[in-house]
Amino acid sequence: QVQLVESGGGLVQAGGSLRLSCAGSGRTFSVYAMGWFRQAPGKEREFVAAISGSGIITNYASSVKGRFTISRDNAKNTVYLHMNSLKPEDTAVYYCAASQRWRSVTTTAEYDYWGQGTQVTVSS
Repeated sequence: QVQLVESGGGLVQAGGSLRLSCAGSGRTFSVYAMGWFRQAPGKEREFVAAISGSGIITNYASSVKGRFTISRDNAKNTVYLHMNSLKPEDTAVYYCAASQRWRSVTTTAEYDYWGQGTQVTVSS
């Protein structure tokens, strides 16, 4: 069982930056692949980025590649999403999730545990 708690969301102007954090419980945090997803009002939850348990392998949605960076610190049981050059279309609730596999990491069905989400709002 893994419990996930996101933080770091807020209101930022277009072009600005934010860093989201996701703190996980449990001693085996490093065995989980971690993903970030987002959901805007009226839209489906969509993949943003994922990172393998070791942190060596990453995967990004094309819409954020080059602007967002996912990283993790297994000693702190925490995964991060560094977001730069933010755009109004990045506005959404951002969720972190944990998976015991590294297969279809871009799909919500792959993940076993989810956080409660943190709101990111980018003003134009």
